[in-house]
Amino acid sequence: MGTSVDDHRRSIRALLAPLARREPVVRPLDRALGLALATDLIAPLSLPPFDNSQMDGFAVRSADFAAGHEFAAAEPIPAGAVPVPLARGQAAPIMTGAMLPEGADAVVPVERARPPRFPDAAELSDHARVVLPSVEPGTFVRRAGSDVAAGDVVLAAGARLGPAQLGLAAALGLAEVPARPPLRVAVLSTGAELAVPGEPLSPGQIYDSNGTLLVAALREAGIDARATAVRSDEPDALRAALAGAAESADLLVTTGGVSKGAFEATKLALAGADVEFVHLALQPGGPQGIGTVGGVPFLGFPGNPVSCWVSWEILLRPVLAELLGAPAPRPRLRLPLADPLDSPSRKLQVRRARLLTDGRVSLVGGPGSHLLGALAASDALVLVPEDVTELPVGASVEVWLL
Repeated sequence: MGTSVDDHRRSIRALLAPLARREPVVRPLDRALGLALATDLIAPLSLPPFDNSQMDGFAVRSADFAAGHEFAAAEPIPAGAVPVPLARGQAAPIMTGAMLPEGADAVVPVERARPPRFPDAAELSDHARVVLPSVEPGTFVRRAGSDVAAGDVVLAAGARLGPAQLGLAAALGLAEVPARPPLRVAVLSTGAELAVPGEPLSPGQIYDSNGTLLVAALREAGIDARATAVRSDEPDALRAALAGAAESADLLVTTGGVSKGAFEATKLALAGADVEFVHLALQPGGPQGIGTVGGVPFLGFPGNPVSCWVSWEILLRPVLAELLGAPAPRPRLRLPLADPLDSPSRKLQVRRARLLTDGRVSLVGGPGSHLLGALAASDALVLVPEDVTELPVGASVEVWLL
């Protein structure tokens, strides 16, 4: 039957748990995207920091409407200005985001005024007046602290720093944030059959896609990833490459050489090392390796490109999201199938798919681990549980959005 996916994830989590205890790094905001916050972020000020106008309009004292609807126009208040207090019976032209003057407690949108415009300089000097409809206190006013109050924990430790989170930090006046250091991953694709993209193929060779595929996936997730190709089946060559990579990596990942073949280079190179090779109840991505090499955590992924990528998405990415706060976990839905499917007994099957405009999910390509074209045409994954062997059209399935 093989090791369950959940059990293997737990093993990966235990292997990588020490990485969550690394010392934080302080990063300027423009270099913190995709990282996880190391400590709670406490607001040093309130947002908004002062009462301000939500609209272009007239700042008024709502109680003044008891005396009528005609107001004397006061000096305009642009954003960034500190206004003088508002006298009784006055209405101050105010721009969106501008500070509300002392005494004002509401804003009337300019289009509701009569005339429906701001007075010009000549009219102001001639004591312009404006007629306004009644408003309640607080109308179109953004109160100080209505978004964030000074002293609040606005982001908890472990929160992923995406655009919105970094924008919040900037709005609070912060130029840098304490972050968990980015993970450094060395990806080593292996095999004498690998050729360099851009060079002619010799008979029996294939281009090395795993290095590009996996490093791109890791970098997209905010991880510092580097690729090395070991174009040899000699165990010494892989051992030397792993030793070199271990000097500057937090995690070593190989692709290839972990199956049950007669000559599996990764297995041979790591014979006697603190590494276990297992077979998971997973399709694709069954053969896996896990352990340490030179004291550095090691994962061995299969060599077929879709198996390699599924190993990242199904096994490693969820663990990093839980353990380190980054990358973000994939959004998960339940959607009806647009196609029937078959799945092997006692294996979690992962199928590539596309979302349809009618809310269903359609399979792309078959279950094969070599179908890179189908992967490139997909925007979702369908996960079929181990105890399910077939599903009809319309069946509800777990879908991970890519």
